[in-house]
Amino acid sequence: MSLPPSVPVIETEDLILRGYREQDFEAFARFAASDRARFVGGPQARYDSWRSFMAGIGHWSLRGYGMWMLEHRETGEAAGRVGVIYNDGWHEPELGWHIYDGFEGRGYAYQACRAARRHAAEELGMNAIMSYIAPDNTRSLRLAQRLGCWHERDVEVLGSPCQLWRHPTELVGA
Repeated sequence: MSLPPSVPVIETEDLILRGYREQDFEAFARFAASDRARFVGGPQARYDSWRSFMAGIGHWSLRGYGMWMLEHRETGEAAGRVGVIYNDGWHEPELGWHIYDGFEGRGYAYQACRAARRHAAEELGMNAIMSYIAPDNTRSLRLAQRLGCWHERDVEVLGSPCQLWRHPTELVGA
């Protein structure tokens, strides 16, 4: 079973950005339980991971946009998540990303972020979107720079210091 077809499917060279499937939960839970999830509210116990997984589905239902699951085109494995989220207490919608163990360092986050950013601009009217990045998350900082983002200002998110990085304007219709 997967989300209703209203969740758009976007394809890149190596990935399929799609809605959640129940079989994606194991990869999601492994990531959420790992130290790699420390920048996104983890590590989490399995039950808390289930709640987060379900919240990802609910975000699509409530707001009409959210995080896509990244399916590796060649293997069919869940490779991470990328998308636009706007949680309670945030400054504005955010383009966020999580790449699962074994899939990092191959340019997948870059591909998926470019596709999600373009979708946000063209379909949602969200241009020059932002991303929250923890100051010590060096991998995400490097990706933000590769995406053409700049550090706009320091903010606080859920009581923790964070940096707000601004994405460049997408050329809609180009």
